[in-house]
Amino acid sequence: MITPEQIEQTLERVLLSVTKPGRYVGGERNQIVKDWSRIDLRVALAFPDIYDLGMSNLGMAILHDMVSKQPDMLAERVYCPWTDMEAVMRSEGIPLYSLETKHPLADFDLIGISLPYEQLYSNVLNFLELAQLPLRVADRDETHPLIIAGGHACYNPEPMADFIDAFMIGEGEEAIIDVARCVKQWKAEGKPGGKEELLRSVAMIDGFYTPSFYEVEYKPDGTIAKVTPTRPEARFPILKRIVPVLPPPVTRFIVPFVDITHNRAPIEIMRGCTRGCRFSQAGMITRPVRERPVEEVVEAVGKMIHETGFEQVALLSLSSSDYNNIGPLVKAIGEKYAGMNLDISLPSLRIESFSVDLMDLLKDARRNGFTLAPEAATERMREIINKAVPTEQVLSTAREIFSRGWHTLKLYFMIGHPSETLEDVKAIADLCKAVLAEGRKVLGNRAQVNAGVSTFVPKPHTPFQWV
Repeated sequence: MITPEQIEQTLERVLLSVTKPGRYVGGERNQIVKDWSRIDLRVALAFPDIYDLGMSNLGMAILHDMVSKQPDMLAERVYCPWTDMEAVMRSEGIPLYSLETKHPLADFDLIGISLPYEQLYSNVLNFLELAQLPLRVADRDETHPLIIAGGHACYNPEPMADFIDAFMIGEGEEAIIDVARCVKQWKAEGKPGGKEELLRSVAMIDGFYTPSFYEVEYKPDGTIAKVTPTRPEARFPILKRIVPVLPPPVTRFIVPFVDITHNRAPIEIMRGCTRGCRFSQAGMITRPVRERPVEEVVEAVGKMIHETGFEQVALLSLSSSDYNNIGPLVKAIGEKYAGMNLDISLPSLRIESFSVDLMDLLKDARRNGFTLAPEAATERMREIINKAVPTEQVLSTAREIFSRGWHTLKLYFMIGHPSETLEDVKAIADLCKAVLAEGRKVLGNRAQVNAGVSTFVPKPHTPFQWV
């Protein structure tokens, strides 16, 4: 087996031949490196996509923070390489390794893979191959790390069931520690009963689905007809894990050497959504709504700035305007951090003048751009997807935004909604032109409208899942 020292030596020789070598070296500000010889349980937290996206993922940062706080555990990060680095790794025989200590993934006890969206399914297979681990669960035994996966794309685990030992269904803050302790105990006892016994223990943890303990029957059209547990430990149905109170937010983020997709300090001000958009998986599966206290958020913003030096802070939620104390929160942040030239972003705002008032409270905010998500361009389609906003309200909100000094308005749409016609699609261009016309009444040619158009994908556990 290749050693961390050998990986380091090879990297010194090859990294200058690839783009963004900073993706592969670790050593960033605030990274946590523990002594392998003194730690009982070693966890690799994996995002099966490139560093730029994985480092932007708040879920990964939260899990890394939770595990790292345990004195008897360590957490190290791993991401997929870009194509040029992948070619080098294959030609040089370098297995996928952790950024912190350059240990091959096979050296870890537990690998936790984040799957927030389905496009990462195929990446996982490439990820396992690069890690020089058998792809299928049936081909891995107690000498291999236990491989678990969690995230929104695991609420329907069946597409990946042959490759993942156990799926974590629901919220992972407490569950990741539960499964890590389970692996630690099994390892300390000498791995009795092999991998089968470990999976029995994991299956008894709330929220865990171990596919090898179930039989799945299919209908002729490929949909699932029946799921039958084959072991007494295998629960059915699997109930998702819910964290009743959000744990303290991450404030000591690892600061990347290279520019990443979201180069900012994020804080989740609220989890869950009551809006009920019929396409929105996140809105359905993250219920119930839980909010952080205003004081906790304001204090965390200060800590994040101090620990990271980020100049942009994102207050994250599925619908920020629905946070009960959003006005007092925005006002408190604006007042406490006035004069620091911070860029405070509030994504996921409702299409109404109240949202503009909120952004106006952030007197120091750089007025780069304002984002609205009508999702569909006609009132008929917005009714169908349960996001009923009159077109006049979209235009009046745009007028408010441009009149308060924002030059750029971003509009997000989806195409492919159920019952959509070509006229509904053409209406996207018409609505964008109408919004731009409102901006030019106020700002002339300085007004800009950017439109983002994505494709509707039916998601499990939503009203549109079978469309």
